[in-house]
Amino acid sequence: MTAALLPALLPRMADVSYPTLGHFLEDGFVDPAIQSLLGDVPGGVKVAGPAVTVRIADNDAIAMNHALLALRPGDVLVVDMSGDHRHAPVGAVTAAAATAQGAAAVVVDGVATDVLELRQTGLPVFARGTSCLTTKRVHGNGSAVNVPVQCGGVTVNPGDLVLGDANGLVVLSPEAAEQVLEKALASDAAEPALLARITAGEPLVSILAI
Repeated sequence: MTAALLPALLPRMADVSYPTLGHFLEDGFVDPAIQSLLGDVPGGVKVAGPAVTVRIADNDAIAMNHALLALRPGDVLVVDMSGDHRHAPVGAVTAAAATAQGAAAVVVDGVATDVLELRQTGLPVFARGTSCLTTKRVHGNGSAVNVPVQCGGVTVNPGDLVLGDANGLVVLSPEAAEQVLEKALASDAAEPALLARITAGEPLVSILAI
């Protein structure tokens, strides 16, 4: 699938209930410790966008700035902290800059800071938690933008689709997303009738797969 087809795919993927993908797939599911920090919002958190990636080494805040400049509207910034779960690369200024670039979300395999300010921006930020310790204005050896990175046990390539809600995150190549899309939409469409049958008291033995 080419990048030109992504605009047609993204809205349809956003219509899918992301846990439904877990009925059909085994790979691409990010460590559930990485969760939305946005808190309760009307309608909940729902993210779908292509990945812009950054690998941060040696507490390098400059790499994050380069990644912010690479963002386009609708992108999801995925941050690989190289195993560092103590230094926060995302805070109020970073979130404001990402929002100004039109980012759909930021995902950090690590921690974030300024959680109240993050929530005020409305930008979905997914992280393992929060910290007062932050990255520094240094250049880290090994930092890089738009390279394959690791996030919550999943390899994320630039341009992969990042799907996230209050349940967690899924990362799929556009090809994998296209292959599962129709099955997931059909499953979602069938669920209301199934729930109605259960609520109406129909015997479970005639409903559940056994």
